[in-house]
Amino acid sequence: MHKQRNIIFYLSILFLVILGVAATAAPLIAPHHPTVQNLDQRFESPGPNHLLGTDNFGRDILSRIIYGSRSALLVGIVAVTIAVVLGALVGLAAGLAEGYTDNFLMLLMDSLLSFPTILLAITVVSFLGYGLLQVMLAIGIIFSPVFARLVRAETLAIKTEAYVEASRSLGTPLIKTVFKHIVPNLLGKVIVQCSITFALTVVIEASLSYLGLGSQPPNPSWGLMLKDARNYLVLAPWMAIYPGLALALTVLCFNVLGDTLAEKLNPKL
Repeated sequence: MHKQRNIIFYLSILFLVILGVAATAAPLIAPHHPTVQNLDQRFESPGPNHLLGTDNFGRDILSRIIYGSRSALLVGIVAVTIAVVLGALVGLAAGLAEGYTDNFLMLLMDSLLSFPTILLAITVVSFLGYGLLQVMLAIGIIFSPVFARLVRAETLAIKTEAYVEASRSLGTPLIKTVFKHIVPNLLGKVIVQCSITFALTVVIEASLSYLGLGSQPPNPSWGLMLKDARNYLVLAPWMAIYPGLALALTVLCFNVLGDTLAEKLNPKL
């Protein structure tokens, strides 16, 4: 069982590496331009000319999936970075300050967590405006409470350790204690949470694009591709199958990565 899980873990990493390379080198790898329309090749089934077929505008599905991975990964990287920075700052401040400051900051974070994720994302994007940049900001704000609560809980536990108290009793400045003792001990769990959150951001980005609030046509996005495919599920099922598989496999691989890292970085196991 353990060997099988390792195989799945390495296959997940391999898939994500291939996805990252494809996204980075999309102009070199994609066989066709993702937005050029060829109306005489509409609904062409998978074959030698178009390995995954074409859509209702004659655009190559494979090329659009490759270019669509760019927006998915870009949103994930930027949104998770925003969430980590905001959440870590709030979590450290709350964990170190305690008292009224802790209560106020956690009340603010809990108020964000009280809203359904996708509903809050729609609200924030509607307020900021439609587009990929707005989606990244919205998702980063939405997931910052998750990191804030994680960092706060770990900070409260770590700062009571003997080596931290000894460092502070020797007169070590607080900022030095934080970066020397607290932050290094946080990294393991933060990295695991980043992997899990990355998978969620990919889903939310696709959902917002599907609703018309994320990437705008004709830019390739997995969510937009699924939206275009909903009226042609019988005529051209490949329009939905392949973008859906790309989305599902990406989310699955990030979840496997997060679960495995949580196990490997757990000192109790």
